[in-house]
Parts: sequence; structure tokens; C-alpha cells
Amino acid sequence: MQVIDILRHKGRDVVFLPADANVSDATVLLAAKRIGAVVIKDEHGHVAGILSERDVVKAVATESVRALARPVSAFMTHAVATCSETDSVEALMAMMTEGRFRHVPVLDSGGELVGLVSIGDVVKAHIEETTREASNLREFIVAAR
Repeated sequence: MQVIDILRHKGRDVVFLPADANVSDATVLLAAKRIGAVVIKDEHGHVAGILSERDVVKAVATESVRALARPVSAFMTHAVATCSETDSVEALMAMMTEGRFRHVPVLDSGGELVGLVSIGDVVKAHIEETTREASNLREFIVAAR
């Protein structure tokens, strides 16, 4: 199974903010959309970073409520790990586990943002694939008797 299979199921909508949005705007958006991270785009529409709930907690822990008025660019992860639509779910799961992050922007072959995959999406896809494989094996065994 590939990342493109996850995007077919969940869709390609990506919630994003500009780099000059403040942390307060980001927290409102995260809460309203019930999401754990938001992609930050630069003035050209390219991925500039990602701001997660963890980043917000760290910002408030470091700067208290003053962090809410600061731009997301001050706290976002700048070096964003990305994947492509053709990456395998297994490779993506390994990358997310090793990097200890829960959201990965998906870029097409031209480097354009085409989706966002969460660890929940990856685990769900992996479970579905494993269940399907087990079912196919059971059917094969029964048919072979």
C-alpha cells in the first residue's frame, strides 16, 4: 500500500496558515478543525514548516501567554520531513516512528503540497491492509482443501 491510497480514502485537503499568522490564530484553527498540526506556507505557497500541538505546548511553556501573540514561524518545525504519493505505508510508518512526529506533508513530483498524512491515517491503512491479507490467506487455505 502506498501514500496515494491513503489520500484516495481521506482526501487531499490540507489546513494551512501563512508564516506570519500568530500562535493564537493557530490554536483557534487547530481546535476548530480538531487537528493536531497545521502546515505553514511561505509567501510563495511552499511548505515553510509545520506547527503541531507539541510546538504550541512548548511555546507556552517557554514564553507563557506571550507566545500566543508571536508568529508561528518562531515555534514551527522548519526542517519538515515530507513524503511522496508513491512512498509505501511501511516506509512512512518507519520514518514517523524514527523521527517521533505524527504528521507528514505529502508532495507531488514537482514539490507541490498535495496532502497531509497523520500517524492515525498510517496505522488505519496498515491495519486494513493486514486484515485484508489475512482474509485472503484464509480464503486461499479454504479453497486449497
